[in-house]
Amino acid sequence: MSFSAIIVAAGTGSRAGEAKQWRRLGGRPVLRWSAEALLSAGASELAVVIAPGAEAMAADALAGLERWFTVPGGATRAASVQAGLNALTAAPDARVLIHDAARPLLDAATIARVLAALEQHEAALPVLPVADSLRRGADDLMGASIDRTGLWRAQTPQGFRLEAIRDAYASWAGQAPPTDDVEVARAAGRAVAMVAGDARLMKLTFPEDFAMAEALIPRQIRVGQGFDAHRWGPGTSVWLCGVEIPHDQTLIGHSDADAGLHALTDAVLGAMGDGDIGDHFPPTDPQWKGAASDLFLIHAVERLAARGGRLVNVDVTLICERPKVKPHRQAMRERLADILSLPLDAVSVKATTTEAMGFTGRGEGLAAQALATIELPA
Repeated sequence: MSFSAIIVAAGTGSRAGEAKQWRRLGGRPVLRWSAEALLSAGASELAVVIAPGAEAMAADALAGLERWFTVPGGATRAASVQAGLNALTAAPDARVLIHDAARPLLDAATIARVLAALEQHEAALPVLPVADSLRRGADDLMGASIDRTGLWRAQTPQGFRLEAIRDAYASWAGQAPPTDDVEVARAAGRAVAMVAGDARLMKLTFPEDFAMAEALIPRQIRVGQGFDAHRWGPGTSVWLCGVEIPHDQTLIGHSDADAGLHALTDAVLGAMGDGDIGDHFPPTDPQWKGAASDLFLIHAVERLAARGGRLVNVDVTLICERPKVKPHRQAMRERLADILSLPLDAVSVKATTTEAMGFTGRGEGLAAQALATIELPA
């Protein structure tokens, strides 16, 4: 049986420092996390209640998803919920889930528990037990303790039958706006079932909450490798791993021919499954003639960050008879650590020869291979 859904995303996020529904979490806008979860669970229609004028931001955040539409919100959360309820087209007895965009880590199991409870009950909400001791306090002094027996932390999505929650809101007579939707249902005499919530379904309220949410996102480790080679030609210096080294030859290439950075760029792109350096910077494009190769590596790292990923460590091996790399290795590591915003012990640069074998052994060119370890949201 399908259901309808509402995401309330009309707030200003004043305590979080900005409108949190548009901020990125794990490489995706906060709003998109909940929208994807509800649509994947089978929502037949999704009303996204936003502040007037935020339509373009919603379209960008939810690009590629289907079965959603925006609704202008009101001055309060309750008014926004009512606007969303009135915009739904489902039958009066349809199940509807009302969810706060500020709780992005919604999973299919929580949705299923709320929906299942609606088969037997008029309303349902996910809850967590209160585990910490509770105290009253004022002026930095602790006061009386509060008995936490029977106390629960309410979460969203909260579930209802569509016409029942519409009627409950229409009859709300409280002097202050309700704190959530089950308060409205209870005031209208509806019984509310409790189902198990999820500790990861935390509400993003303060700026520090985003760091906690990032830590809760499941992540996968990936490894990418890269290889590059360039031939020697006339010159007075060579660029390797972002460092210019005086030499009686230079490497020939369309850009500055920094084989170390090229191999590392391919390693980062490869770990993401994002093509290779030639896809992003074609050697046929004149704008990259003589370009500094750190631009290519920075581009790859920026694409990784846009997907919510991060570099863990990198390892570069330069393969050549000359120049001697060891005197410059520390400078190379420091340069890579600076480009990649990595600690120095997460950056390795090594060199080896091929014992006079092959094109590097004959002094015809230099080769580099690299490995990059990354984390990406699962």
